[in-house]
This record gives sequence, structure tokens and C-alpha cells, in this order.
Amino acid sequence: MRVWINGDPHDVPEPATVADALAAMGAPAAGVAVAVDGEVVPRAGWSERRLAAEARIEVLTAVQGG
Repeated sequence: MRVWINGDPHDVPEPATVADALAAMGAPAAGVAVAVDGEVVPRAGWSERRLAAEARIEVLTAVQGG
């Protein structure tokens, strides 16, 4: 199944969750926020939130600095 992560296509096995998509892209385990189709998904729901084909996932990583 194809999903879009930060604008790039990724193939993930069905059924896929947010956690599966993050693993497929090698996202860090901490300091990450996720939105699916414009809706923020709390970290506690990543392993339960199933993805539909062509879902648009935005992964944001916290950056330190000043």
C-alpha cells in the first residue's frame, strides 16, 4: 500500500499503522510529532491508528537552537 510521508511516496504492508510508517522511514523514537491527513495523532495512538491507501503523513522533528 502506498502512503505519502513528508511528500515522498512509501510502500508499507497492509494493514499499516502510523508506527509502521515511521519504522519504514527510519524516524527517531523521540522528539517527533505526526499528523495524518491534517489531523495530529497523539503518540499513544501511533500503534493503533490505521492508515488508508494514499494517506498523507507529515512527520515533524523537534530542533534545538536559538
